Amino acid sequence: MSGLHNGRDVFEYALLRVVPRVERGEMINAGVVVYCRARSFVEARTHLDEARLLALDPTVDVAGVRAALGAVEGMCEGGERAGQAAGDDAGRRFRWLIAPRSTIVQPGPVHTGLTTDPAAEVGRLVELLVR
Repeated sequence: MSGLHNGRDVFEYALLRVVPRVERGEMINAGVVVYCRARSFVEARTHLDEARLLALDPTVDVAGVRAALGAVEGMCEGGERAGQAAGDDAGRRFRWLIAPRSTIVQPGPVHTGLTTDPAAEVGRLVELLVR
């Protein structure tokens, strides 16, 4: 498949959004999850702008949000940090992470692209969409 894209592979990504008060619908971008099936690659990188978060909700549990974001990163890393998903392949972990839920950390819609380096896409997307 990658030959069709000049050495580039399809990847999928979703933003991680923090929605401190679901009823208000306000959110900030706090990370990105990238998945590349051809390379069995999944990684999440987060960056929490506490000042922006507290501007939306001064009573938000910042430590709880950090813990939730850390759990997403751990799920992607696999191994011990992935908990029950430790034995799941990269695709199953990605699909679990992007499933809609009503918690304070929510995945955005999935987008696709082409890349020669999925790990570099993680950093590029965080800089472009989160910081």
